[in-house]
Amino acid sequence: MTIPKKYGRTGAVVPALGLFLACGGGDSGGSSGSGADDASEPAEAVPASAEEALAIDESLLPEGVTVAMVEEGRDLFSGGGICHTCHLDGTGGPLAPDLTDDQWLNVDGEYQSIVELVKNGVPQPVKHPGTMLPRAGMPLTDAQVEAVAAYAYMLSRM
Repeated sequence: MTIPKKYGRTGAVVPALGLFLACGGGDSGGSSGSGADDASEPAEAVPASAEEALAIDESLLPEGVTVAMVEEGRDLFSGGGICHTCHLDGTGGPLAPDLTDDQWLNVDGEYQSIVELVKNGVPQPVKHPGTMLPRAGMPLTDAQVEAVAAYAYMLSRM
């Protein structure tokens, strides 16, 4: 990335700082609120670019979860929910665990526990160095949290 001279050396710090803070930045101090009321507008889903519909076995969906929720969750995961900054394409990385396998580190992997994890964050992760802020530090509505959780739930079951 080329930084215009007018920004000096600190110009490169701002984008990196944004990514660092999205994943909690390793500060286990937590957050004082749920994150839901911190901004006036909820994060918007960014539609998956020309991706085909997900191949979802509807018999695997938890009660109350629809295919549409999972697809909205995918769009949020990859866009406005910023989950991809730490979980990458779902396979995890140095900052966050793999969501595509059957090993769950901070919860039992059931849908409702994933909803609660996204709502409350992960102040003391079992394995990874960065904390996850409640709602990933984004102004996600409860419905958006449920959609992201539905997608994360299905990642380990597809």
